[in-house]
Amino acid sequence: MECAAKGSADSCVPGPPKRRCGNCGAVAYCSLTHQKTHWNDHKEECARFEQQMQRAVLLSDLPFSFSKRSGSVGFERQLTRCSFLALSGLHRKALWKFECSCWAVAASDNNSRLNDGWDLPSSLCPCSEPKSCISTCLQSWEDYYRWRGLPFNSPAAMLLHWPLTIFHCFQLCASQSLISATLDKLYIHYLGPEKELSQLAVFGELRALLPCVQLHIEFVGPGVPQFRDGETIKIDTYLQCSDGSCSCKSSCKQRSCLPNSVVTLKLYKGFYHEKYRYMDTQPQLVIAPNAGITAYPSWLPSIELISKMNIPAIFTDYCEEAAFLAARCICTVTGRPLSIPIQVNPFRQPMVMEDQALYLPCYSNCFIFGM
Repeated sequence: MECAAKGSADSCVPGPPKRRCGNCGAVAYCSLTHQKTHWNDHKEECARFEQQMQRAVLLSDLPFSFSKRSGSVGFERQLTRCSFLALSGLHRKALWKFECSCWAVAASDNNSRLNDGWDLPSSLCPCSEPKSCISTCLQSWEDYYRWRGLPFNSPAAMLLHWPLTIFHCFQLCASQSLISATLDKLYIHYLGPEKELSQLAVFGELRALLPCVQLHIEFVGPGVPQFRDGETIKIDTYLQCSDGSCSCKSSCKQRSCLPNSVVTLKLYKGFYHEKYRYMDTQPQLVIAPNAGITAYPSWLPSIELISKMNIPAIFTDYCEEAAFLAARCICTVTGRPLSIPIQVNPFRQPMVMEDQALYLPCYSNCFIFGM
């Protein structure tokens, strides 16, 4: 956290800023002088920040014990990711190390990480086919965990927010008739992947979430390493648990001969507006997780392209302010209102993000909106 007036006033008082705005509580300052100096810049956003801060209670309303310990209503963190992973026996282990704040995201890793497992017992993770058909109304983590038979102390949602967000995007578009709910094939263009590139195996859960759909997802973004450009990955199993005798270790019980039991992924390096013409499929849905649209000017030509394609595109972002600014940018570029207004993603990652620029409540894939 830095002083909100840094760079716009005299040098900051050494040390972390401790003087928070008395109205919104979302920004902090190193001194009263800097707070007064910054008011002309802050006053337009202050009321908006105040409203966003009031939604902290809603965003922390999750069924997991670890999410409740990771931050209070006032957004003062109590349990860091490192300490949570250490307490769970998962610190710096396989896929989990990319959730650790002391581990840099290794998008350049030449291992697709499809051979890693959950490092959890079978009782805490979805390592095999579901015991019952999926409900058509999975609307929350609680619904999903009950369907998959998982206890609420399972940390699996820390990784599963990626495929569950895709599932929610599809259901959201289908509910608004932006896409057919009875597709047998679904082609998705997935923009700007970063951490996901080291956690691709978790997308195998889409086999359970969309069991009657042949799913093809093409990942495209500058974060894809050059040596992985054009790589194709087929996922026909679930992530395995740590129990040596579990049925998930038997390939014949994991795999199915049906083509829709395979999730096909393909990677492309580059910006979407530059790579689109070279991609294999015409998408029925575009998804851009944690997009940060206003932070990267390269989004503008991609948004123009998506607008011309006339297909649904869903974006997510970490906090409501980022979603607000992105929505304003999209509407300016397209000249149209959002087709899906800003709303909370029920399948957001259930632990607050650390080291953010503001005190706003912030989770990966937290807010969702679409054009």
